[in-house]
Amino acid sequence: MVRLVDHETRKKTILSATISRFIRNALPVASEDLAEEFSLSSATIRNVFKELEEEGYLTHPYTSAGRIPTDKGYRYYVDFLLSQIELLDEEKKKILEEYKKGIRHIEQLLEKTSEVVAEITHYASIVSFLEWQDKFLYKGLSFILEHPEFYEISKLHGLIGILEEKKRILEILNRDFKEEVRVYIGEELGYKEMEDCALAVSSYGVRNRPKGKIAIIGPKRMEYYHIIPTLKYTSEVLSELLESIF
Repeated sequence: MVRLVDHETRKKTILSATISRFIRNALPVASEDLAEEFSLSSATIRNVFKELEEEGYLTHPYTSAGRIPTDKGYRYYVDFLLSQIELLDEEKKKILEEYKKGIRHIEQLLEKTSEVVAEITHYASIVSFLEWQDKFLYKGLSFILEHPEFYEISKLHGLIGILEEKKRILEILNRDFKEEVRVYIGEELGYKEMEDCALAVSSYGVRNRPKGKIAIIGPKRMEYYHIIPTLKYTSEVLSELLESIF
């Protein structure tokens, strides 16, 4: 029984390391990449890779010996490996300082929120406001160009089309969820043009009444350990600032 627990723990640790490495490098992860890190043989890592692939957490592109995460792998990573991550104090301070720069009305506040989130995370940010109904703000689309997933012009064109159309993004933003931050990965978004994307959403409001959503959109290979606490903290700060307006 102990050996089973040890093996399952090892699998989870190797899965986490594989996804983290792929997020950093955007390259399939080979067994040799992890062998030294875990003081295991390449053959042992390959056996674990095989199990994780059979269970649907990893896959391999074409004939490559390396592995990349599936949507299921990313979902596990987000749900079970990152729940305790907190934003660094210096980043919290930076966010607060940005909000002190002469903001006088609601649209300025939401515009600033979109700018801050994009700059902090280096992904595209979206801010919606319930009273606008069919309108939202987005910033940082140029950051999308930095990621190899969108080097193909057709994929970038599809994502831009979704943003400009607005209706489908608003459908996703307006979905109900109970978590502080809800992450939609690949097929969970429900649109073919976004199957290579992930979108993380948080809510903000006043006195427990919802006012809108803040979201970050990027490749599935997003730095979830950074964007999740950024959204949590920014939503808290925005909600507090809105108290003085409403």
